[in-house]
Amino acid sequence: MEIKSIEPIKSIKILGRDGCCNCSRMFQDIVDIAAENNLVADIQHVTDLEQVMKYGVMSLPALVINEKVISYGRILSRNDIKKLLNL
Repeated sequence: MEIKSIEPIKSIKILGRDGCCNCSRMFQDIVDIAAENNLVADIQHVTDLEQVMKYGVMSLPALVINEKVISYGRILSRNDIKKLLNL
């Protein structure tokens, strides 16, 4: 479940629906985890359907790191998020 890359994390996006409490919670978890671990990255919560469709995911929420879809269709726990961010 970890990202196998030497590329530093520059951007993190949560793709979700506007008003979705699970999507908002996952976004906030990522913001909090990044702050707790001094991870500097552009973190965005993308709710515009046109933008979401560009990633080809049909199940939300989705996690995109450095423009690569990492997870979709499930709410990640804080531990899962930390593993995916290699923290």
